[in-house]
Amino acid sequence: MKKLSARRRHPLAAVVVLLLALAATGGLYAAFAPADKAQADQTSQSLAIEEGKKLYTVGCASCHGTGGQGTTDGPTLVGVGSAAVDFQVATGRMPAQQPGAQVPKKKNIYTQAQIDQLAAYVASFGAGPITPTEKQYSAKGADIANGGDLFRTNCAQCHNFTGKGGALTDGKYAPTLEGVSAKHIYEAMQTGPQNMPSFPDGVMPEKEKQDVIAYVEAMNDPNESSSPGGLSLGGLGPVSEGLFAWVFGLGALIAVAVWVAAHTAKAKKS
Repeated sequence: MKKLSARRRHPLAAVVVLLLALAATGGLYAAFAPADKAQADQTSQSLAIEEGKKLYTVGCASCHGTGGQGTTDGPTLVGVGSAAVDFQVATGRMPAQQPGAQVPKKKNIYTQAQIDQLAAYVASFGAGPITPTEKQYSAKGADIANGGDLFRTNCAQCHNFTGKGGALTDGKYAPTLEGVSAKHIYEAMQTGPQNMPSFPDGVMPEKEKQDVIAYVEAMNDPNESSSPGGLSLGGLGPVSEGLFAWVFGLGALIAVAVWVAAHTAKAKKS
């Protein structure tokens, strides 16, 4: 009897065993769950690339080549990254309707899901700028004054100090920034589309890009921007102002000269 009572288990032993079992199960889950998630993400990415390849073959391969190597009708896409694809396709610039000095913005023909698939496939050609997240291009809390300084230093030469755009050489032009989304402004600075230079994070950090976006948004907001001098004349600077002065100023002088001459002639006759 004494031996049997000595072997009797403590009442809490079963509870301890249960807790150890649960801990072991949790440990196994923690060990294998991340691997399962990574595998799921990889599968999802593979499916996106596969779907993107189909879209690319139909809409892009004729100009950029079957492997993105480029042709006489289109540049190579190796290393342009997903950000360039998102910008070009979402703004309707690609696929291009016809070759020219510069491809204009137009209504896009793809959904955002299809654009993401195209971007995933093109990104598989080689590493490049990645499509930014909303947190990256959000102008919340950005420094508008600093953004104005950066814009006037790096952008105003082509886009005009009010972002209205302007003519360049050989039929090219800097497009207006009015109505352009924050995401596309960020991507343009990342990738340098067409004639625009690129501003990677090593040249212009993420925070400064946000400052520029904040300035452009404030500039396009009618409640925050105004023309203290009166008529803005399109905000195109001395060209439009000089043309206005030349046409209307010279016209007024000619009208006055004609009136004076006519009255002088009448006075002589009388």
